[in-house]
Amino acid sequence: MNGSTTGKEKNGLFKNKVWDAMAAIQREHRGFGKQVFMLAKNDLIKTYKGAVIGPFWAVMKPLFQLFVYWFAFSVGLRGGADRLEHGIGFFVFIMVGFLPWTFMSEAISKGSKCIRNNKQFVNKISFPVSAIMTYTTLSKFYVQLFLFSLVYFYISLTGFTPSIYNLQMLMYMPMMFFFFLAMVWSLAPMSAFSKDFESLINTIMSGLFWLSGVCFDSYTIDNDVIRYILLFNPMTYFCNGYRKALLYHQWYFEGFYRPDYENLIFVAEFVLVVLLGFFNYNRLKKRLPDVL
Repeated sequence: MNGSTTGKEKNGLFKNKVWDAMAAIQREHRGFGKQVFMLAKNDLIKTYKGAVIGPFWAVMKPLFQLFVYWFAFSVGLRGGADRLEHGIGFFVFIMVGFLPWTFMSEAISKGSKCIRNNKQFVNKISFPVSAIMTYTTLSKFYVQLFLFSLVYFYISLTGFTPSIYNLQMLMYMPMMFFFFLAMVWSLAPMSAFSKDFESLINTIMSGLFWLSGVCFDSYTIDNDVIRYILLFNPMTYFCNGYRKALLYHQWYFEGFYRPDYENLIFVAEFVLVVLLGFFNYNRLKKRLPDVL
């Protein structure tokens, strides 16, 4: 009986802390909207300060990586075969999958270090710590928007004409932004406390590319166990989502699985990541000035 009561009390305490954190982040962002957008732009400029073409390096780097992957897979491993089973060119296929990866990888790798890299703001009471994570993630989203415009223009020229399915990008892109922003709410404070945790994130990210469906179609994997395991990778979800909206001409609720495990699992993960983000941020934020 006592154990049951204790469990309920712990559950209630967790809910209260989450709601307190949500209210705190809302309060912290109130009145700082212009500053967040301005700092996001400045963060992008500062990253490439001194370079002749400046922020355009944010586009050149993923484009070069994309070319290398295309050459390695299409020309090398695939022996020049440039068409997948469903008739989509491999370069277009990998390009659309690579597009969300550029944001997701940058949001995690740079977002996890954003508090440590901007510790001058942490000790300023007038500036909210949560806004650091917001403008860092937003600066990476600016690059995503520009890259998307280039990719959309290119695939339109190659026969994937605009269609009503493309409107799903208005759902996938904001959802991706908020999902990884919520993830940064957990990762950034924890990385500020431990450089080992920051190194762990970098190590995981170096291999996660090959497990996220960027270079392969997760729906066509023969092994049922592996195919279902990949459903739990949110990066695979967005790679598939972009392809549904831009290449496959499918709605987000259509596809390989019945019932719709793909969306159900992602929604559960989204809620979990947001709740943990609020909880961890609220738990660690007061100790950040002492650590940094």
